Amino acid sequence: MSDSKFTTPVVEELLDSELSERSPIPSLQEKILAIRNSLRPGQQQMADWQSGPLAISAVPGAGKSTGMAAAAAIAIARQYERSSSRRQLVVVTFTRSAAANIKAKIRKFLRDDLSLPQTGFFVYTLHGLALNIANRHSDLSGLQLENVILITPTQSHRFIRTAVEQWIVNNPDVYLRLLEGHQFDGEETERLRRQSVLRTEVLPELANTVIHEAKSSGISPELLREWSKQTTDEYAILSVAAGLYEQYQNLMRSRDFIDYDDMILAALRVLENDSARHVEQNQIFAVFEDEAQDSSPLQTQLLEILASNREYQRENSSLPIPNSPLPTPNSSLLTPNSQLSTQHSALNLVRVGDPNQAINSTFTPADPIYFRQFCEECDRIERLATMDRAGRSTRIIIEAANFALKWINNQWLATTKTNNKQQIPDNRQVPFRLQTIRPVEVGDPQANANPAPVGRGLELYTPRDIHHTVELLSQRVIELFGEDPTKNSAAILVRENRQGRWLAEALTPMCKEHKITLYDVGERDRRSHVPQEILALLQFCDRPHSPDYLKAALEALVQRQLIPTQDLNALASLPEEFLYPGPLAPPQPETVQKAARLCRNLLRARLELPLYQLISFLALTLNYDQAELATADKLAERVNQQIAGNSSMGGMLSALSEIVSSERFEPVETEDSEERYTRRGQLTIITMHKAKGLDWDYVFLPFLHENLIPGRFWVPPQSQFLGDFTLSEVARAQIRATLHEESVIPDVSQAWEVAKNLKTSEEYRLLYVAMTRAKLLLWMSAAQKAPFTWSKPDNLQEQAPCPVFPALKRQFPECVVNLAAMSKQV
Repeated sequence: MSDSKFTTPVVEELLDSELSERSPIPSLQEKILAIRNSLRPGQQQMADWQSGPLAISAVPGAGKSTGMAAAAAIAIARQYERSSSRRQLVVVTFTRSAAANIKAKIRKFLRDDLSLPQTGFFVYTLHGLALNIANRHSDLSGLQLENVILITPTQSHRFIRTAVEQWIVNNPDVYLRLLEGHQFDGEETERLRRQSVLRTEVLPELANTVIHEAKSSGISPELLREWSKQTTDEYAILSVAAGLYEQYQNLMRSRDFIDYDDMILAALRVLENDSARHVEQNQIFAVFEDEAQDSSPLQTQLLEILASNREYQRENSSLPIPNSPLPTPNSSLLTPNSQLSTQHSALNLVRVGDPNQAINSTFTPADPIYFRQFCEECDRIERLATMDRAGRSTRIIIEAANFALKWINNQWLATTKTNNKQQIPDNRQVPFRLQTIRPVEVGDPQANANPAPVGRGLELYTPRDIHHTVELLSQRVIELFGEDPTKNSAAILVRENRQGRWLAEALTPMCKEHKITLYDVGERDRRSHVPQEILALLQFCDRPHSPDYLKAALEALVQRQLIPTQDLNALASLPEEFLYPGPLAPPQPETVQKAARLCRNLLRARLELPLYQLISFLALTLNYDQAELATADKLAERVNQQIAGNSSMGGMLSALSEIVSSERFEPVETEDSEERYTRRGQLTIITMHKAKGLDWDYVFLPFLHENLIPGRFWVPPQSQFLGDFTLSEVARAQIRATLHEESVIPDVSQAWEVAKNLKTSEEYRLLYVAMTRAKLLLWMSAAQKAPFTWSKPDNLQEQAPCPVFPALKRQFPECVVNLAAMSKQV
């Protein structure tokens, strides 16, 4: 539908007269109008929101966060005029750094543009919002935060491993069927090998995948078992998954542990209570959600309940009050067959997102189909707006991104039709929603919108191999940064961290020579670096005469630049001589003396400080910055809570070891976390996933090969005795088919195909996100020779390019760089 149908255009005179009648502040209406007029048409539609549901489908670079911040500030200003009540606007986004960013923007609009108090709103992540609700009503949520421990387990976590072992004990017949798999001759060595694979790989992976998928969608183990009765696969995969899920839940409850999905479920338990639900709803006049394509079904349900506020609607007689029931945690409003016209019109809910930037659906339940459905239902009642004007990138980059989107969809539909020999699926099943990025119009309020390109704006290279790629990339970086390296920003976006590590090592000499700061995000922002470094120092404090522990501690101190780089093997080989040299020992060099003094200080602290203070002391010793100190404090609190009642160095080391080896420990982020990735004069190496929401003047996309984008599902040889599929991905596809209300649960072969399509779609969306990060220049390459796996980067072989890359070369021949001509010039 056209955007003009979304709302009657706000006529300046009508807005002036309406606000002048209500506003106690004579100039407020002009200030609101000034903010609105500074926005693009799509952003203005957000700012014009008064009530009801609204879907905003936005392209990359359209200014979602700026538009949402302006719309939020205007909504708060109107609430000041409309009502004397102190209802709040709740703004929800995906990450803590994004929440900090949008909070700062809303405050700026309120303070500088509207001269209003910087109140009237809250900004949360989805989990932060849920935890806040659960904590306020602990008697209803069942969460006593002082008694529970929050974890983010991986498949190697002891709870997952224990759940697997307990399930095997309780289900010997089913386990035996898995063990036999296919073509089993009963040979004992093969039996032992299969046992090891099942216990350490296949079943833990199945448990980890299904637990997260099911809990995030409100599915119980009992419901999974019911669904399993509708399947006919020989292993009863969903039934196995249900048993593993049940064992895990029992373990979590018995030890007072929770995970992030438990936060959402706890908040929904609170909102099942009529009194608590009314208390929460009556504090809110609307909910604004950013990055809505990344919400899971339960998260969406939580926001819908909070946005369903009848009393607020009664106070504002212009708002419709339908007779449909309030949503409950057992019946989401947002189902494929829900009627927005009768149910969603009760919601004061604005959801902003881009289904084409949904890049988390293969490891979270955040399938973009849900936001697409919301957009379709809003479209039916003319409550859909499209933000398709983007000023971030130069025109050639926009053209390349649009071409890639359409080419991928066309290839997808052609392949699907050929393979299935049936009707083409609806648009919700293709990788991309059909929306085109358009350049901004003349007179756009954004400064330097759609800037002039640097060079060709788009450069396509086909190097000989990955080493040639580094040469070409280095040469272009030197040219772009020029005489003033502080003028521009640049980033190299990689598909996986191993590529980033290899590139960082290869580019370091060039960056040092030309005074360009190289920032390897994968190295500097490893999730486990704080727990890992603290563990290394504590292990040394516990056993200082262990050469391995001494060397690990010295490596941490060198990494933090607290001691000079030196031969650590020589120091660690004789720990006692290094730490406490005797009178006959040869004199130690100054560098060695400095290291020894620091190590002795650590040992002295171990003797003099109480155990619960050790982690904080070590964090100070490691000279952590503000965010790292906060992360260390969070770690100390977690460890001390976990070993309460059995406080010992052994208990602390055991808890830390488990966190490092089997959890994704979330660091505490600071408000400038995004800024440090995009500083001028800096060449940032960052993964495509982490680059979402960021932008740079120059973006380099090397190593665009088919084996990574779109890649393929690979069944590990050690588990192929089960069949040409993995249990975890089949289970995920079967669960999603049921959640999407498909008529039947797919069998194993169909589910495996669905899982492969899900992965392929997401990889292509990831490439689209990466391409649209560039402002002035997009540099893309696919070397003729590259590693099959980046764990062995020296093992080069012929690699096919990502299928989109040759298509781009054909579409934009003027952007293909002639490497032969470059060689002659050199």
